[in-house]
Formats: sequence, structure tokens, C-alpha cells
Amino acid sequence: MKKFNDLIMKIVIIALAIITLFPFVYMLLSSLMSYQEVNSIPPTLIPSKPLFHNYVEAFQKAPFARYFFNTVFTATATTIMTLITTVLAAFAFVKLQFKGKNVVSLIFAALLMVPYEITVFTNYQTILKWGFVDTYLALILPHCASIFYIFYLRGYLQSIPMSYYNAAKVDGASDLEFIWKILVPISKPALFTMGILSFISGWNSFLWPILVTNEKNMRLISNGLAAFTSEAGSQTQLQMAASAIAIVPILILYFVFRSQIMRGVSRSGLKG
Repeated sequence: MKKFNDLIMKIVIIALAIITLFPFVYMLLSSLMSYQEVNSIPPTLIPSKPLFHNYVEAFQKAPFARYFFNTVFTATATTIMTLITTVLAAFAFVKLQFKGKNVVSLIFAALLMVPYEITVFTNYQTILKWGFVDTYLALILPHCASIFYIFYLRGYLQSIPMSYYNAAKVDGASDLEFIWKILVPISKPALFTMGILSFISGWNSFLWPILVTNEKNMRLISNGLAAFTSEAGSQTQLQMAASAIAIVPILILYFVFRSQIMRGVSRSGLKG
């Protein structure tokens, strides 16, 4: 009976894997097809002759190099700022004692329940009044802190004995020295996970860049891809090539660092 159950589970897992991976695999295959193949009925699954020039043509029809630069720059900047603010805030919640600490914690917890869509238009009005529309500041500033990551790191740091902090203070270390020399090295798995997930979130950002950017050269990759879908018209093979251009780099990033991500998530889950 146990072997039968294991067999059923394996079949279900394989079926789910196929359902999940098929759209991505088909996107890659169709990006190498001709116009006739990608629009044929019944659908063609494998191109008769891979047409890699579809990628070259997609780059020629839209400034994807500029989109990539904008996306990498803003995602990197927001990731660095998020890590800095998260470390400082989580340290304050875990190691410092100050008046109103519990109240601030409750406010932060309440803010976690506020949908992003409710605050996005308020942020837009602020950016508009400051004159930051169509600038990198508009893309970066609203994402320089994350309450979710603060609570995530807070749970991780609670496993670090308070004696470490007390010993550092006895040795004359400042709070910033304790954070840089002790807290950050100990928290590397969690920080690495946060960094990767924050970068992926910045890479996939769609709604906010649409609101605060009007010029074509300020588009991020997701917005540029959406615009290219309409600009390319019925050339589905070019749309698929552009989609692959946008997705493949972030997948490579995930597969390269997947072990570090899983290690950070599992350790945080066990100690939280």
C-alpha cells in the first residue's frame, strides 16, 4: 500500500511539474519559430528550424538594452536600501529597549494588512508634488523599506543571544559596529534570501513604473515588454522572444542562488 501511495504521489508531482513548466518551455520554443509555425492550427510544438534572429529583431524593434539597464539599476538600488533599512529596523526591535516599542510593533503589524493598491495612489500624489515623475528617484524611493522583510529578519535575529550584544557593548563597540561586525555576518543566509527576493520583486515591478514613468527611455523591462506586445502587432514569435529576454535572466539568477535562498528560508522558518 505504501509503494502504491508513493507511486501516486510521484505521478501527481510529475503532472504538476509538466503543467507548470509547459508554458515556459512553449514560450522558448515558439520564440524560435517562424510566423507561420507559431500561428499554425493545430499548434506547432517544435520549430522545424530554430530562428535565433527573432531575438535580434526584437532588440531592433524596442530598446530592450535601455529597459534592462533601468531595471537592473532600480532593482539593485531598492535592494540595497531595503537591506540597510531592514537591518537597522530589525536590530532596533530585537536588541534595543525604547519607549513605545510595542506600540510601534503593533502599528507595523497593522500596516502589513494594508493592500499595496491602497497606498500606491497616495505615493503617486507625493511623487507628483515633489516633481520626481520620470526619474529614477520615483522608481526607487517608495521601495526603500519593507515591513514584511523587517518582521522576517526580526524573527531571524531573535535567535541570536542577547549576550552577544552585551559583550560587544562591554568591549566598547557601538551599535553600528555590532551590526556590521557581528549581526550582518551571522544573518548572511537571511540577508541573502531577502536580497534575492527583493531584487526579483524589483525586476517584476509593473504597476508602479506605469504610474510614474511616461517617457519611453524610463520604462522597466516589464513595462517595455507590455508596450512591445502591442507595438509588435501580430508578430507572436517576436513577442515570445521578448518575453524570453525578460524572463531568462531572472531565472538564471534564481537557479544559481537557489540553494542559498532555500537555506535562508528554512533556517528562518526553524528559528522563527
